[in-house]
Amino acid sequence: MKHHLLSQRLDLLSEHGIAAFSTKMLRSYFPDEPEVSFKKSLGRGVKSGMLERVCRGAYVYSREFRRQIHKLESIAVVLRAGEFSYISLESALSEYSVISQMLLNHLTVMTTGRSQTFKTPYGTIEFTHTNRGETEILDKVIKQPERPLRIASPELALSDLRRVKRNTQMVDMDVYEEIISEKNNTF
Repeated sequence: MKHHLLSQRLDLLSEHGIAAFSTKMLRSYFPDEPEVSFKKSLGRGVKSGMLERVCRGAYVYSREFRRQIHKLESIAVVLRAGEFSYISLESALSEYSVISQMLLNHLTVMTTGRSQTFKTPYGTIEFTHTNRGETEILDKVIKQPERPLRIASPELALSDLRRVKRNTQMVDMDVYEEIISEKNNTF
């Protein structure tokens, strides 16, 4: 494929807020391109700086990706396409200020896919498998329009932390109880 055609397609996708891609996603945008030619084009896109390979099988459109706020979340969505995933464990509890540590450049995600850790130039994404079904999860996660991933409620995040036997000593139960109490009083 020609360099300008790749650029045009990436510009079109970025207009819809899409700037992170799996190899499979990119391949679907060029179905008539022979495989060898497609791989060479990806290589040229990376070499020119138009694309950035962030980890095996995942790319970002460099120009547009810089503008995104939730970079690790966007990459996580691509890495677990077809699986149900949500922010939980330490990342969610940190956002609720239930644990004192702020996780910088580390995202903890529960997924119906397999557990795996990815190191990217933007930080680490840690996927932890859950056996919970989507229907069990959906009532306990929060969708924020500007974010690529849903986030676990404080109750679900703490439950997940205990369920996968992670360190709970850093959880400030007084803060947790206060958040739960405030939440219950608003309904």
